[in-house]
Amino acid sequence: MKSIMEVSLKIKLFTLFFLILLLWSGCEKNTADMVIQNGKIYTVNEFNPLVEAVAVKGGKIIALGSQEDVSQWIGDQTKIINLNGGTMIPGLIEGHGHFMGLGFAKMRLDLTTISNYDELVSMVDSAVGRSEPGEWILGRGWHQSKWTSTPSPAVKGFQTHEKLSAVSPNNPVWLTHASGHAGFANAKAMEISGISAESQFGEGGEIIKNLKGTPTGIFNERAQGLISRNVPATGSGHAEKAFELAVQASLESGITSFQDAGSGRSTIALFRNGLNSGKLKVRLYVMLSSQDPDLLEEWYKKGPEIGTGNDYLTIRSIKLNADGALGSRGAWLLDEYTDRPGHVGMATQPMDYVYDVSSNGFANGFQVNTHAIGDRANQEVLDQYETVFNENPGIDHRWRIEHAQHIDPKDIPRFAEMGVIASIQAIHLSSDRPWAIYRLGPKRIKEGAYVWRKLMDSGAIVINGTDVPVEPVNPIASFYASVSRKTLAGIPDGGFEPDQKMTRFEALKSYTINAAYGAFEEDIKGSIEVGKYADFTVLSQDIMTIPEENILSTKIRYTIVNGKIEYQAK
Repeated sequence: MKSIMEVSLKIKLFTLFFLILLLWSGCEKNTADMVIQNGKIYTVNEFNPLVEAVAVKGGKIIALGSQEDVSQWIGDQTKIINLNGGTMIPGLIEGHGHFMGLGFAKMRLDLTTISNYDELVSMVDSAVGRSEPGEWILGRGWHQSKWTSTPSPAVKGFQTHEKLSAVSPNNPVWLTHASGHAGFANAKAMEISGISAESQFGEGGEIIKNLKGTPTGIFNERAQGLISRNVPATGSGHAEKAFELAVQASLESGITSFQDAGSGRSTIALFRNGLNSGKLKVRLYVMLSSQDPDLLEEWYKKGPEIGTGNDYLTIRSIKLNADGALGSRGAWLLDEYTDRPGHVGMATQPMDYVYDVSSNGFANGFQVNTHAIGDRANQEVLDQYETVFNENPGIDHRWRIEHAQHIDPKDIPRFAEMGVIASIQAIHLSSDRPWAIYRLGPKRIKEGAYVWRKLMDSGAIVINGTDVPVEPVNPIASFYASVSRKTLAGIPDGGFEPDQKMTRFEALKSYTINAAYGAFEEDIKGSIEVGKYADFTVLSQDIMTIPEENILSTKIRYTIVNGKIEYQAK
C-alpha cells in the first residue's frame, strides 16, 4: 500500500511540475524580448502617430500603444529600456550614400574642415613628415568654393599644384574633391601617371590646364582615372577595416539601414562576408555599379537578390551616372554656367548607354537609379526612363533620380507623372547654396534648384540622405537643412528660398517610410507598426517640437536594429 501511495504522490508531483513548466512556458511565449517605454514614440503611421511604449520579440514589433497596453508583455526575461520621457523614431535610413567611401574616408586625410588652400598644403606637409619617400598621400573633402579666400593663381576656379608640389617633391599626392567628381594631384603623382602638356582626355572628363597648356593638377570627372588608377591597391585587410568603420559610423549616427549608391564585385563580396561573419549590423540596400558592364550582365542572368540574411542584404537596383557635380562644374546644364561662360558641364555616360541599361534592367527585374544633378541631365534621364516606361506600361518600377538637384521647371511635374522618385540630399542645400548661386544665377536657383516643395506638391515621393562621404553621415544635420534651408551656421535668417522647406513630419518621412518605399521595403520597415522590424533610433531630444535652432544639438542615444541595441551613447 505504501508503495502505491508513493507512486501516486510522485505522479501528482510530476504532474504539478509539468503543469507549472507548461504554464511558465506559455507565459514566456506571451512576453516580449524587449519593451521600450515611458517616452514620445513617433511611429510615422498617420493613423496612430504617437505612442508611449513598444514591445519587441524575435526582432519584430509585436505591440505598441500606451504604457498600460504594453505592460502585459513584460516578463522576467524582458529587457526594459526606459526613455525617461525621451524621443524614439523609426530607424533612420540613409537614402543615398557610399558605404565603403564612408569607411575609407576615415582612413585618409580629412580635408572637409580646411578654409583655404594654404591649410590644405599645410596638412599635406605634415603628412609628408610622417611618410616614407614614394608613399602615396591620399585625402578627400576639399572644396574650393567653400574656402574663405580664392587661391592665387587660379585656373577655371581651381587652385594649381605648385604650392602642393613644393612640400611633397618625393611623395605622390592625390586629393579627392568633396563631391567625388574632381581630384587634385601634385607633380609627383602626375609624373608617375605620365601626365604632360600633351595629355588629352575625351568625352566625360577634363584635364584642366593653364593658358600655356600645362596641367594644373585638377582632373575633372572621368579624367580622375588617369591618376587614381596608379594609386597602389591595398590589401583586403584595409578594405575590411573600412567596412567595420562604416558600420560603426552608421550606428553612431542612428542609421539602421543604408542605401549604397553603387558597388562593384569586390565590395559586394565584402558585404556578403560581413553578413556571414555577423559584422554587418546595419541593413544594406545595394545598387550595382553600371561602370562594370560585365557585372551587370552577370546579374541580369541571375536576377535581383532580395532580403538575404533576415533582410540585412538586398541587391535589386542599378546605379547609372548621367553627369558630374555642380561644385566641379561637371553637372550637365541646358545653358552655360554663370561663372564659366561657354561651359555647360558634361554627360559622364552616354544617353544610349543609359537607355540600354534601363531597358535591360527593366527586363530583368531591377530598379534603375541614376545620378543627375544638372537640369540637362535630369531632363535627359527622364526622357530615357519615359521611353522604357512607354515600352513596358503599368509596372510599379519605383525608378529614382539620385540628387535631382537642379531641374528645369517644365520637368518638375514629370517626376510625379512618371512615378519617378526624387532621391535628394538636403544637406547639399546647406553646404552648397551659398556658392551655387554663382554657378546658376538667381533665376535658375529660384525656379529649379533644391525644389523639394515643388516636387512634393506635384505628388512626387522625396527621400533623403547625405551622399556620404561627400557630406558627413549625419542625418540630424540633413533633417535640419530640410526644415530650415539654412547653413549649419544658421544663415540666412528665414533660410534660402524658404517656400521650398519641408515640414518636420515630411522631413522625418523622407528619412524613414519614404526611403523604405524607395527600396520596396515599406512593408517591413520605415515606420513603427506591428509586424515590422524593430529598427529604432532614440534621440536626446524631440526634433519634432524643439526650437529650430536646437535641432543640431540632438544626439543619438540608442540605435536598435532587429530588436538589438547595436549602439548606446556613453
